[in-house]
Amino acid sequence: MKVVILAGGQGTRLSEETTLRPKPLIEIGEQPILWHIMKMYSSHGLNDFLILLGYKGYMIKEYFASYVLRHADVTFDLGANAVEMHDGKREPWRVTLIDTGPTTNHGGRIGRVRDIVGGEAFCLAYGDTVSNVDVTSEIAFHREHGKVATMTVAQPPGRFGAVYMHEGRDEIETFREKPDGDGAWVNGGFFVLEPAIMDYIDGDATDWGDVLQNVAHDGELVGFRHDGFWHPMDTLPDKTNLERYWSAGDAPWKTW
Repeated sequence: MKVVILAGGQGTRLSEETTLRPKPLIEIGEQPILWHIMKMYSSHGLNDFLILLGYKGYMIKEYFASYVLRHADVTFDLGANAVEMHDGKREPWRVTLIDTGPTTNHGGRIGRVRDIVGGEAFCLAYGDTVSNVDVTSEIAFHREHGKVATMTVAQPPGRFGAVYMHEGRDEIETFREKPDGDGAWVNGGFFVLEPAIMDYIDGDATDWGDVLQNVAHDGELVGFRHDGFWHPMDTLPDKTNLERYWSAGDAPWKTW
């Protein structure tokens, strides 16, 4: 099963970093968040990736072009004009990089790979979110329901302390520092999709949110509930928080 990753947006809410590089290349630890997402899928045996490029996409191409060189010892034989790699860590990945244009909408980017995906179901992920979602179980869930689309739904990490007060009184009953979610489920950014999803996409301007609304209207969208770790990297504080997990050796999304 192929894994399609959206990696073409400008990441304007993280402009402190994205003025220099595309958002999927922003590092957690010493590796881009894109690498973390791919490692998560690889831990479930999914190693065939289609990465949809846009903003500064050439930098993602350069990242993969030099991947083995960065992770291996190397001998440069200048006289023989030869390069020899030694004991490089090689991922079992097949990576296809597709330039989908700098201004193409999310839905339009997905539509660009209609022919590459072909007639098989595929996974889709946003290129800025890490999670310990059980992809294997999500795929089984998708097959069991037989719908066009399965969306992982998650409860977002809390951003504010929650205050609970007595009814009609000024005293605070209890306080919780940044509780997860408020009972609402949100789009978790991890999908399993049938090829029929392409029939809902009409050109580069197609908005992915509109696609999901239309699929839901047709009764063809189901939610795979994930109550484990889920964390997008939308802002600089988000990045700092993820770095803190990784530096402490306690990254919940590390499933490999």
